[in-house]
Amino acid sequence: VQLVESGGGLVQAGGSLKLSCVASGSIAGINSMGWYRQAPGKQRELVAVKSSGGSTNYADSVKGRFIISRDNAKNTGYLEMNSLKLEDTAVYYCNANIIRYSGRYENFWGQGTQVTVSS
Repeated sequence: VQLVESGGGLVQAGGSLKLSCVASGSIAGINSMGWYRQAPGKQRELVAVKSSGGSTNYADSVKGRFIISRDNAKNTGYLEMNSLKLEDTAVYYCNANIIRYSGRYENFWGQGTQVTVSS
């Protein structure tokens, strides 16, 4: 299984970006799909997560600005980031809890995509 993120880049404060994460490989289904970020010198933190049932959870720092979504038919997740702030600068990682054909649940990470917000 591979998770490949895209959509990162450099954006001015107040701007928007949309990240994508495509899961490929031996996948029977995807349980939860989420986004984490890690800024220099800081621990990786949860940004947003969306379950297979549709429930969502957001970090307080991004509530009202970021929107997480999924296209289950395409095994793809998205993170729409609006009103970006300097403190949103980080490497953003996709995470997915994958259901294998064996019935096992396994956790996978993408390689990360850099988001830089400038003033």
